[in-house]
Order: sequence, then C-alpha cells, then structure tokens
Amino acid sequence: MKLFVGLGNPGSQYARNRHNVGFMAVEAIAREHRFGPWKRKFQGHAADGEIAGEKVLLLKPDTYMNESGRSVGEAARFLKIAEEDIVVFYDEIDLAPGKLKVKTGGGNAGHNGLRSISAHLGNDYVRVRIGVGHPGVKELVARWVLNDFAKADEAWLAPLLEAIGKAAPRLARNDQSRFLTDVAKDLGQSSDPRKEKTAKPDDSAPEPPRAAKPRSHPAGERANKSANAIAENLKKWLAGRKTDD
Repeated sequence: MKLFVGLGNPGSQYARNRHNVGFMAVEAIAREHRFGPWKRKFQGHAADGEIAGEKVLLLKPDTYMNESGRSVGEAARFLKIAEEDIVVFYDEIDLAPGKLKVKTGGGNAGHNGLRSISAHLGNDYVRVRIGVGHPGVKELVARWVLNDFAKADEAWLAPLLEAIGKAAPRLARNDQSRFLTDVAKDLGQSSDPRKEKTAKPDDSAPEPPRAAKPRSHPAGERANKSANAIAENLKKWLAGRKTDD
C-alpha cells in the first residue's frame, strides 16, 4: 500500500496559498482516479482508492504545516506503511514556478512540514517538489508562501496539477523517472532537453542564378570572315605586283 501525502494548511483562507500546492496535488490525483469521498481520519482528511493496481491512501493533514508529521506518522504506523512507500507533495521555493523534481530522502531545506514528518517517521520517504518560485528576499518568504497564487500562475498551475494526476501511476509503481517524463510530455515539454540540430540545406530550394555566357552574333562572325578574306586576297595581289616588276 502507498501513502500519498499533500502538505498544506487546513481552512478556506489558505486554500489557494502557494504553501497549499501539496493539497492541490493530491486533490488532482483523487479527481483523476475517482477516489472515494474525503473523510476525517488520522488527524486529517483522507481518501482511498486504487492506482495502477496498487492501493493508495491520499492524506491532507489538518494539523497545520508545522505539525504535519503527527498526522502522517499516525497513518503510516496504523497502516504499517514503510517510509519508501510514502510520497509527499509540497511547495518548493528553490524551484522556478511550475518546475517539478522528485527525490528520496535528503535534507529538508528549511521546510517545516518536511522537518515534522522526518521527526515522526525518518527521512527516507519520497518527496515531490513543486516549484512556486522565490520572492527574492529571505525576509519575504513566509509572506510569499502564505499568499495566494497570482491569476497569471493559473496558466501553468492548472495544467501541471492535471499532469501530476495523470502521471500518478508511475509513482504508485516506484518509477520516479517515468513520472517526471510523463508530466513533461503532458505539458508539451522535454524531460531531456537537447541542443537544436543545425538545419540541413533545403534540396528543393532553387540554385542561385549562374552568370550568363556571352551570346554569339552570327552576322558579326560572317563580317569578320569576309574582312579576313579580302585582306588575304589583297596581300596575294600585292605580292604578285612585286614579282612582275
């Protein structure tokens, strides 16, 4: 069994915050795979279903971000789910908006939700990092993540969440690389960008015009021949006059 956790804060006032993009991700998965209704469970809201033949529990902790580990830890212990079978979706300020990365284990990079989960479970769970961008100044980070996404963000946010929902079977099968590839394909991106190839010459393109050869003029050629013949006859006549003298 897999446990997919979305991190965020409960309450309508936080629903569209950047900090709640983890909630949005598991909600997109629930819609895509037609999970059952959300129910209060494990100090949060949970929905269960099946993805790629694997039983999956989706969880949105109601303990607020800083205490996410209480909810996740309770669910993992009750269901006997190993760390490597837990996937956590969360906001990442060190990634550009709309960028997505996956890793297992590693540091928490100052994210209070991850810090709480690691304190309750350990560190070897899967993290899906959803880029929300950085305000540029450290002092503005808290205000940044606790503010709603801008209207302009909808252009990338909605398609990204939908792509995450469609690619979720890869995570259910522990295929993190293919998960990223599927998301990229769905968004029309390349997961392995390469330099553009140099364009080949177009064989159908017309050749550049060649310099025209000078045209011959028959009349002029005939006139030159006549003049040469007259000159030759004159030479012979003069030569004959000299012999007679």
